[in-house]
Amino acid sequence: MAGGAAAIGAASAGAAHAAGEDVILQKQDWRTTLGDGVGERPYGFPSEHEKHVVRRSVEWLTADPISSVSFTPLHELDGIITPNGVCFERHHGGIAEIDPTAHRLMIHGLVDTPLVFTLEDIKRFPRENRVHFLECAANSGMEWRGAQLNGVQFTHGMIHNVMYTGVKLRHVLEEAGIKPNGKWLLAEGGDASAMTRSIPMEKALDDCMIAFKMNGEALRPEQGYPLRLVVPGWEGNMWIKWLRRIEVGDQPWQQREETSKYTDLMPDGRARRFTWQMDVKSVITSPSPQVPITHGKGRTVITGLAWSGAGKISRVDVSIDGGRNWQPARIDGPSFSRSVHRFYLDIDWNGEPLYLQSRAMDEAGNLQPTKDALRAVRGVNSIYHNNGIQTWYVAKDGVTENVEVS
Repeated sequence: MAGGAAAIGAASAGAAHAAGEDVILQKQDWRTTLGDGVGERPYGFPSEHEKHVVRRSVEWLTADPISSVSFTPLHELDGIITPNGVCFERHHGGIAEIDPTAHRLMIHGLVDTPLVFTLEDIKRFPRENRVHFLECAANSGMEWRGAQLNGVQFTHGMIHNVMYTGVKLRHVLEEAGIKPNGKWLLAEGGDASAMTRSIPMEKALDDCMIAFKMNGEALRPEQGYPLRLVVPGWEGNMWIKWLRRIEVGDQPWQQREETSKYTDLMPDGRARRFTWQMDVKSVITSPSPQVPITHGKGRTVITGLAWSGAGKISRVDVSIDGGRNWQPARIDGPSFSRSVHRFYLDIDWNGEPLYLQSRAMDEAGNLQPTKDALRAVRGVNSIYHNNGIQTWYVAKDGVTENVEVS
């Protein structure tokens, strides 16, 4: 195999050798003093030694943080669930701080009976729990023309994956009664930007949810508390936060976010629109520029995430030589439809440079393209829906950089 590494078994890499073994003999403070008691931390928080694991932003990306984005620290996470405190943010009018007792959801338009629901009313419908990814359509958008941001948090961090608790949108719509010519709905948020998107009725009645909890607790304010729309597998801009109004109509509304924004500019000047579904995609999260290899030669774990708006991930391949050779990665953990999947490849690194890539395939047979293949169809003028294969270069000293191998 090319590239300076070979697959290893669980016990073939030799015994681990930690630097400074004598530390185990030293008497540490935590062994000699009593710690905080029960109730001292009524809402738990991470260890102070993990305070670097936070959302981060790119200051020059937008003119004002009120309408901007922060990025999930993908390189610091494992498994498939994103902790609530580090789920990326995308706001168009800042975070709405809403009193749930004063919040209402209105259903009107082409319905038999216009209705207004309180939060408690919504909670009385049959509940369900589902794990889904939410990805901004602009995730990886800055990489269209070539390698730019040196960190997976910034190239791919506009995504998170959580368990939502809520009710089917279908139940609420059926309560109001959809008229025969009701083919679309308009969802509106309760923030200062009044974010609105048109959604076809087929999707609304299929798998959309109105969520009020994520990962078991109430939605965080930055994630739409007290109610948000869940639109599995489709671009995050449609997952309306602070959901306050749903209007049923007979055609799309052609709002700002589906005409001048969230459309895909093609090489001939025309733009694709209503490109809702997020394409099959993957990325290696470690090693990556923010987590270089620091242990030197030997046993090394390559890990990453794969996802698709078309369903489950069926396969992930990893290349350590820039796409010349591929080997199957091990997908581990739960596999849910329209959810991220965690993959691993265990290698024995001999210290030679690596060009790391991952390539995902979903259950519908869609294969993640190279960046050149994507550009051949879409050009480089787009911002959204970049699912091209990402490359990390690992130097002999373990330092890792974002590079372009297409």
